[in-house]
Formats: sequence, structure tokens, C-alpha cells
Amino acid sequence: MKYLGDVPLYTRAHYARVLTPQLPKQAFEPARSRLLLVPMWLALIATAMLAIAVWGAPWFVWPLLSVVIGVSFAGLTFIGHEVLHGGMTRGRKRQHVIGFIGFLPFVVSPRLWTAWHNRAHHAHTNLPEDPDAYPSLDRYRTERATRFAVDAFSLGGRRWRGVLSLILGFTVQSTHQLVSAHEKGMLSRQQQWFAIGETMLGVLFWGTLAWLVGFVPFVFVFVIPLLLANAMVMAFILTNHSLSPRVEINDPLISGLSVTTPRWYDLLTLGFGYHVEHHLFPALSTRYAPQVRDLVEQTWPERYKSLPLRAALRALHRTGRVYKDAITLCDPRTGGEFPTLMPGAPAVTTSEPMVVPEAAVFAA
Repeated sequence: MKYLGDVPLYTRAHYARVLTPQLPKQAFEPARSRLLLVPMWLALIATAMLAIAVWGAPWFVWPLLSVVIGVSFAGLTFIGHEVLHGGMTRGRKRQHVIGFIGFLPFVVSPRLWTAWHNRAHHAHTNLPEDPDAYPSLDRYRTERATRFAVDAFSLGGRRWRGVLSLILGFTVQSTHQLVSAHEKGMLSRQQQWFAIGETMLGVLFWGTLAWLVGFVPFVFVFVIPLLLANAMVMAFILTNHSLSPRVEINDPLISGLSVTTPRWYDLLTLGFGYHVEHHLFPALSTRYAPQVRDLVEQTWPERYKSLPLRAALRALHRTGRVYKDAITLCDPRTGGEFPTLMPGAPAVTTSEPMVVPEAAVFAA
């Protein structure tokens, strides 16, 4: 058995073997009724866009309509994520088509997403091979591009420009993954070209819309909504693993963090905050994530980690984004060191020290 300090590491399969018999059989069936959310979000997007570009809505209403579009963009993206994991339908062609629609706001190819997120990230979460993990100190020191990305854009070190990671992060990250997919071994050269083709199809769609509606309306029907959707998606992506330690084996309870949000926001984002639960059962619809959470809290109360989303974002802002070692984050510019979230630990602290205001909610 491998350990992280004195904490034993278990595989996802170990947790699944214990939890699966305790979950209802219907939990492992696709939640097909959730597919009805797709036409709902599309109708909201189309109505708001038409109101701005065709029906002559007053200019002072445009920002509100942009918010409606942005929230709907994010809603579609959360659907695309669950669909491509098999949580809503098992048919591969249906998954691909619905996944394309779901990720269309970000022009992310479903082919790329499946390779990047489902296979690479889920199989190597917070391991060195994880394409979503922040870098080690050695990599930070030896790679100029990595240093630039961490120092200029990352949400950490109390740098307020880190907000760029929220409003641009998913767009920038998906573009980088598309360009490097073959080099990283995620896609064959042929599959990478297919993914580029799917991406260009999305670019053509939004480019055509820009040409039809004009520059200023396009800012309100696409650009502003995309920034908002980025922020909604990245708030979860950044907090899911970036405060947690690096691991040697894929242990979802150690490498991940679930975040809590108000019930209405939980519904709006399709329960994406149940991220430890999602990594335990990726193909399970998040409709059943609360049941998984209850079982995990009962079985491994000392290992399960959860924070309010606001507290997790605040901790990201105040800590470093480079791994000095498996359990220590650092800010190479200042020399600050910060412990990662470990099972049973108190709130994240900084070298000042700082205590997260909403103390860590390590469910016990």
C-alpha cells in the first residue's frame, strides 16, 4: 500500500467496491429526463439573442439578457460534461451530438473533451500526467511558458489579475489542449485533425452569427456571455483539485475536493460541486451524487473533504499554485509555502498565517 505522509492511499476501484452495493440499481441507469434541459437552455439562448439582435430590446436590458445567455451557456456545458460521461444516454453517437451542442459555446470538440477529460484527467487526477494539474516546482523553474502562465494568470498569490483564470480560463485551456493533444498522446494525429475540424465548425457557427448581427450586438450575445460562462465553469474546475495534494495513485478522496453551493445554484450547475462523488462514479448522473456523499461520509468521514465554493475560491486566491512537494503548495516569487488540504486537517493556512473564514467543512 502507498502512503501520503501517514495517510494510506486507495484506488477508485476500492471505494467503488464498497459503495456500489449500497446504491440503488437505478442510479447506474442514464438520467434521460435531464436531456430535456438541452431544449430549455437553447430556447433561452435563442430568445435572448433575438431580443437583442432582432426584436429591438431596449439597450439597458441587454446586460441582463447577456447574463441569461451566459448562464445558459454554462448550463449547456455542464450537460455536455455529464452526457459525454454517459450519465444521460449510453449511445455513443447521441453522446457525441449532444456533447457538441453542450460545448458549442466554448467550441470544444467532444472528441477532444473525451480524450482530455474522461481518459487523461480522470485516470491521472493530480498525478504528474494530469493535464489539468498545476506544475511542480522543478517544472516551474525549467519551463518559461509554465512560469508565465502561473505568474501572469493563475488564481493565487493574492494576485487580482488571477481573475483572468476565471473569465478566460476554460477557453484558453481548451485551446491549449487541442493544439497539444497529439503531442501529449491524448489523440492520434488523425483524431486531432477531426477534433480541429469540429472546433472550426463551432468557430464558423459563431463567426456567421457575428456577421449576421453586427459587432456591438455580438458582444452582448456572445462575448460577455462567454466570459460569464467561463467564470461559472472555472470556479468549479479550479477548486476541484488545486488545493489538494499530488498523489501517486488515483485516490479521489485525497486528490479531490467537493464544494457546496446554495441549492438553487446547485440545480443550475447540475450538481457539479459534488466532484469527489463524480470521480468515484464518473458515469453516474450527479442526480445521485448526494446519496454517494452520504455513504462516503458514513464510511470514510475522516477522508472526505468539502468546502463552500466561496471559501475554496478565497483559499485559491491566497495560496500558491506551484507544488513544492506532494503536500506543499508554494509561491516561488515570494517564497510563501502553504499546506494542501489533507484529510482531517484544519482550514488551509498561509505562511502569515491565514485561516479561511468559513473554516473547512471536513464532514465528520
